[in-house]
Formats: sequence, C-alpha cells, structure tokens
Amino acid sequence: MKKYARYVIACLFAFTITLSFSACGPVGERPQTTVEIDLPFDETVSANGAGASFPAPLYQGWFRNLNQKEPRLQFNFQSVGSGAGIERFTQGVIDFGASDIAMTDEQIAQVSRGVLLLPMTAGSIVMAYNLPGVEELRLSRENYIDIFLGNITNWNDPKLAATNPGVTLPNQKISVIHRSDGSGTTAVFTKHLSDISPQWNQTIGSATAVQWPSGGNKTFLGGRGNEGVTALVSQTPGAIGYMEYGFASKGNLSMATLENKAGKFVAPTPESGTATLAQVELPENLRAFITDPPGDGSYPIVTYTWMLLFKKYDDPNKAIAMESMVQYCLTDGQKQAPPLGYIELPPNVVKQVAAAADQITPDFTITIPEPGAAQSSP
Repeated sequence: MKKYARYVIACLFAFTITLSFSACGPVGERPQTTVEIDLPFDETVSANGAGASFPAPLYQGWFRNLNQKEPRLQFNFQSVGSGAGIERFTQGVIDFGASDIAMTDEQIAQVSRGVLLLPMTAGSIVMAYNLPGVEELRLSRENYIDIFLGNITNWNDPKLAATNPGVTLPNQKISVIHRSDGSGTTAVFTKHLSDISPQWNQTIGSATAVQWPSGGNKTFLGGRGNEGVTALVSQTPGAIGYMEYGFASKGNLSMATLENKAGKFVAPTPESGTATLAQVELPENLRAFITDPPGDGSYPIVTYTWMLLFKKYDDPNKAIAMESMVQYCLTDGQKQAPPLGYIELPPNVVKQVAAAADQITPDFTITIPEPGAAQSSP
C-alpha cells in the first residue's frame, strides 16, 4: 500500500497544480478555476447517485461534461427526492446521495463508513404562478403564508389586491401545488414558513413531507419532484406552487416577488440569491440553514444543496474518482451553474468544500489558491 500511495501522489501531482484562478470578466470580477484530471488508473470507474430533484439538472449536466473531459469517469444520477436519496445512501445501495437538507447527526451515525456533507451549489425556492395577464405578483409574508395555509382561496381577495395596486387579479380560485414525495425542497420551504409564522409552526410544521390543508374551499394538489410541481402549475390556471428557480425559469413560469425580513419586496434573481448567501457564514461542518435572511436585497428562500459522500470507499480507484468529481464540480462545474438558474458557490465556500473532500483520499491534498493568486504551471 505504501508503494501504491506514492504512485497515487505522483500521478495526482499534476491534478493538484492545475487548479488555478483566471480572470473571469465583468460579473462581480469573480475569479474562476479550472481543473485537469490525471487519473492513476486505466479502467473505467462508474458511480451511481440518487436524491434531490432540486439540483438534478445541474448534476446531470456536470456528469455529462465530466465524462467528455475524462471518459474513464462515468457518474449517473437519479432524481428521486431528498428523502429517498438519504435512505438509499444510508443503506449503501448508491455511491453518493443528494439532499436539499443536510443529514442529521442521528442519520449520520447510521453510516459506518462515515459521511461527508458537501454543499455543491445553491438556489432559490420560488412561488411560481399561472395567471395569464398578471405579469407581476407581489406577495407579502402574511399573504403567502395564508395562501399555503388555505386561508386565502381566491385571487381577488382584498388582502392580495392591497399589495398589488394597479393589478387586476381575477375572480378565480387558487390551486395550491405542493410536493407529493419526501422532498428537501418541501423541508426548506416549510422551515422558512415555520420560522416566520407561529401559526404555520403550530399547525403544519417543517419536514420533508407535511400534512397539507384540506376540506372547505381549499384546493391543494400534489406533484412528484420539482418536475411534477412545475408541470402542474403550468397546466392549471389559477395555480401557485413552490419549486426551484431553475425549473420555473426553464418552464417559462411567472414567479412572485416576495416580501423579505427587511420588509422589502424582492424578485428571485441570481443577484438576490447571491445577496442572501452573502448574509450566511458556512460553519465548519458545512451545514447551514438559511431560514429568514436579513438584508434589503436578500431573497427570502434560498438553500444550499448537499452531495452526500462516504468518507471511505473500499475501491481506492473509486475514492480517487469521487474526489476528482468533486473537484471538477467546484471548478469547471461552477461556471455551468448560473445558466441553469443555480447560484455559484462563494470562493471561501469552494475552499471549505475542497478541504472537506480531501478526507476521501487523505494521501494527497488539493489547494484552491486565493483569488488573484498567480496561475500555477506544470
């Protein structure tokens, strides 16, 4: 094993020194990194993952591009929801999982090989609606809580009209669209509502699956995955539902402007999502819950989403492949996030995640240079 370890270190030296920052253009003057992968094996390594639908389009794109860059690495990802992803990962039937909520200490304790929780991207959870002719919809905190509690059931309710002067809201029943499966998106959404509303916290609470209101004049419909919620909102006049920003954007759905903690109405945009992340310091264990961010420009519902990796892999080549995948996603992959509606990780978070990932193959360390550092060369 010592001889093998020296071989791994030598082969990965090129991998280490090719991580570098370069100028990135006018968008916030954000430095970018790129990575060259030099694997110490010839065979193909395949890895299977499953979990959150929230980051699925980004992850699947990352893995296609990674395979084009290095054909020996074949990563597959199934969108099954955060709850199912955590369950399969805990059972050890997949090589990595994905969740929009970090695993708890109790869940981690069930995994004998150890767990790494790596935030790989972030995104906003939006309230998308289907109201032809209504180009902008402003929802106060009280209003969107009441809609999802079933207290406001019609679009021409005076409370909605009061925050939307000059907008003609139709005399139409509201159809609330929610997730029908165990979902990290639901957990993040309901955690935000529980944090800002004592009534919500006492009656519905926060979880990957909750008991939605029913009866009376209420209409609540469930869809599986962000994909299912997006489809139902698109197909149902008068509907409103919560989903990840990228799904709403790709589906050409209108998105409500929400009142934040500072009392400002903020639209979901990449800039408002980035403003939210800037208000949160990621702790050493990389588990941060953004329930109600401060700041005038912060969008109120933003979350990191985590990859779940084992600290130990029985196959040393698979261990190297897993860390190589993480490094690709932290470098080249981050550039691919904004066009799909996701938020790039801040540089300090990239460094934290890279350092944590080094535990997978402790025989070598990959360092992300400081922004503006001179480019390394072989």
